[in-house]
Amino acid sequence: MAKSRREFLTHGSLGLVGTVVGAEVLALVQPTTQEPTPGAPPAFGTGPAVGPEVSPTTFAEAEKLVQVQLSSAERTVAAESWRVNLASVYERRTGPRKVTLDATLAPWSRYNSVLPGQPAGPQRDQFLRSDANPGAMPSDDADIAYAPVTQLSRWIEQRKLSSERLTQIYLHRLERFDPKLRCVITLTREQALEQARKADREIAAGKYRGPLHGIPWGAKDLVDTAGIPTTYGAEFYRNRIPKDDAAVVKRLNEAGAVLVAKLSLGALALNDIWFGGQTMNPWLLEEGASGSSAGPGAATAAGLVGFAIGSETGGSIVSPSMRCGVCGLRPTFGRVPRSGAMTLCWSLDKLGAMTRGVEDSLLVLHAISGADAGDNSSVSSHLAFDANANVKGLRVGYFPRWMNESPATDVDRAALALLPKLGMVPVEVNFPDWPYQSLNLILFAEGAAAFEELTLNHELDQLKVQTPDAWPNLFRQARFLSAVDFVQTDRFRRKVAEEMARIFSEVDVLLVPSLRDEMLTISNHTGHPSITIRAGFVEVSEARSDWAPDPQHPLPKFSPPRRVPHGVTLIGRLFEEGTLGQIGIALEGEFHVANERPPSF
Repeated sequence: MAKSRREFLTHGSLGLVGTVVGAEVLALVQPTTQEPTPGAPPAFGTGPAVGPEVSPTTFAEAEKLVQVQLSSAERTVAAESWRVNLASVYERRTGPRKVTLDATLAPWSRYNSVLPGQPAGPQRDQFLRSDANPGAMPSDDADIAYAPVTQLSRWIEQRKLSSERLTQIYLHRLERFDPKLRCVITLTREQALEQARKADREIAAGKYRGPLHGIPWGAKDLVDTAGIPTTYGAEFYRNRIPKDDAAVVKRLNEAGAVLVAKLSLGALALNDIWFGGQTMNPWLLEEGASGSSAGPGAATAAGLVGFAIGSETGGSIVSPSMRCGVCGLRPTFGRVPRSGAMTLCWSLDKLGAMTRGVEDSLLVLHAISGADAGDNSSVSSHLAFDANANVKGLRVGYFPRWMNESPATDVDRAALALLPKLGMVPVEVNFPDWPYQSLNLILFAEGAAAFEELTLNHELDQLKVQTPDAWPNLFRQARFLSAVDFVQTDRFRRKVAEEMARIFSEVDVLLVPSLRDEMLTISNHTGHPSITIRAGFVEVSEARSDWAPDPQHPLPKFSPPRRVPHGVTLIGRLFEEGTLGQIGIALEGEFHVANERPPSF
């Protein structure tokens, strides 16, 4: 049989050029097998057979994984031609010419939250804080620790409170309460005190940088910090020390904020269990804090930091904000750069603020927004926010069915009923009945790609959790997802984004039950911003978990039931976080629950 073009070029004339000269060349380079017709183009199916032998039975079994069905004849043709048609597409990974993909290398295709022809947020910047009078500063350290950034920043600006004292308060609380919560991976005591003293010197010299100057904060430990371990919560990264700061760290340093701790996350950004154990909910120590921004949620709720930076791919800011009773602002995809942050999913990951008050979250967003060359999905955008704005006349969409069934509670329904009192207009909206969970194929495929080496080298076996719903198993299973279905899911994603654009042509924001699965999936894939706010309290008779039920390890039950915080979530138009903040402030003022603290902290 004639050699393929690839074999001919490799083993024929090119292998001999330069070894002979003169007339002998013409004789030596004549192919020993039939030469292709001159000018014939390359064709599929003409390469060498590579990879393991496959049979029709191989395809019959594989069909079960991707849920397609071939006829017997189709399986036979597919099996006979697989090794020359398609096996070679894995050469990048299987060799012989392997190519290593650096962790910082993003895919060529990128998700753009804004559909063609659609507006992309405000056309100019406006940022107006609330009243400059913070009130009297309390004498008790705990009262100071729980104060929102809006107050802390004014006290520091007015030199009633030094950054060093505030930093010492938070460092003491972190050391005192972390044994209960397991929310700290690395305490940055020395650097924090150095940054705090620098902030005090600058403020004393009249060089006040703004509302985050001198404010202690904590970073979810997937955000790189130069010279400080950044572990991703995973066993095999616990000694990883980056050389450079992530973009958000650089921006918070420029704002004069003081980093006091690297906070826990579920390993590789899933749920709330990391190599140091499980991070617990300050309101109910028998249950986890939820995740994956578990440490930011627990530390903020317990008054251990002024604010924290978390991340979300599919609910990792919303869920711990709900569980721990804090405010979580998930920004529009692309607004905040992820340069120097762990990648789980290039087209879904977002970094955002977790705070004890709505206005606090906007103060942080203002400092960390903007494009960065290290994140090719980051964009320049405007932020229009007025803490004193009137919300009268704003249209708030809601889904009637969702509000009348689990996971909605009386707290959610009370929030909806409150809207007319504030002058806002409730508007019924609806989505088509589509299989929105199909979108998670994108998360599973991108996540498996991000951690390919760890999966194929079996390093994921070191993770503490090895349940069927944990990353190790999901990343292995994702190797068998269909590439065609990935493309079709990406197209479905655009269709869903068009539906969101339709809904937002009718309303200004959406009010939804925070943990409604469809909306968590939809809004994360379309890139819309959200803010989760404590709205009240509910009673639970059983601890809650992010993990699938395990009959071998039942969750603790409570009699009488325990009282825990419950929040609602607002979803906004793309790049209109300012509107979310304005409505959030109005609701927060009516809920009257933001100042209540976890009893044991």
